Amino acid sequence: MSAIVTTLTSLPFSQLRRNRYFYLWYDAAYFVLAVAALAAMHLAGHKGLIAEWKWSYLLLLPIVTYVQILCSVFVHVCTHGSFPKAINRLIGEICGTVILTRFASWEIVHQRHHRFSDDTAKDPHPVFKSYWDFVRNTIVGVEHQLQQTYFDLHGDTPETRRYEKLRAYVSYATNLLVIFTWFTFLGPSAFVFLFVPASIIGALHLFHFNWSTHNAFSPSGDYKPVNLDHGYYWLGNRIWFGIYFHENHHKNAKVLNPMGITPCLPFTPPPTPGEIEAAATARSGPLPS
Repeated sequence: MSAIVTTLTSLPFSQLRRNRYFYLWYDAAYFVLAVAALAAMHLAGHKGLIAEWKWSYLLLLPIVTYVQILCSVFVHVCTHGSFPKAINRLIGEICGTVILTRFASWEIVHQRHHRFSDDTAKDPHPVFKSYWDFVRNTIVGVEHQLQQTYFDLHGDTPETRRYEKLRAYVSYATNLLVIFTWFTFLGPSAFVFLFVPASIIGALHLFHFNWSTHNAFSPSGDYKPVNLDHGYYWLGNRIWFGIYFHENHHKNAKVLNPMGITPCLPFTPPPTPGEIEAAATARSGPLPS
């Protein structure tokens, strides 16, 4: 029983340090849960949460999108153990399933981001001049840095490289099963017209959050965590637990809402028209190596 409690209350990165095969056990658990859920829905004759689609249901899209983004926020704070220990991992796993990354990948990669913030070689998502270049490089870089984390912990050998290749295939296959479980639970129409667009918008918002809060508008490339609280960011801070107070967050990552940290670190003001023009000119240049 104590081993189960430890598993359900400790963070994945700490488990990966202790057990080199952590991910296979993690994926196996999700595989079993997804198969059990699919079997239960099949036996119960489940036809989808929304069995008969009405186009008026599209009015729910803003709410579903808000929940998607809120789940990303909660996964983020669970990564730092900001909720009570008894429920922190549980909330992280539930929200990680909603945003389809699953909690372990998010937590392990994000811990690496805090250790190597804005290091172009080791940060999973270092800032690029262009937002869309940042998106593309993050998608590729996250998987690479997840593998590099494993090599840092357990050695970079032909054996560990073969294992990581297997782990990647198993993880992707398990995620597809999780996605199919959502498809079955929601029903085709709700999945396609609500869950998918909300997931895409939520992912793009997450990319933009990581990009903007590391001083992406700096024409000189002075990329670092910053506090933003102007315009759109002002609203985002008040509906998503102060997420754009990112310099505060890097100062004290365990605080649930970094907007409440005192003394608050300085705000980065909105860029001037000249700075916006300079940044746009800089973005037309080549990507950093």
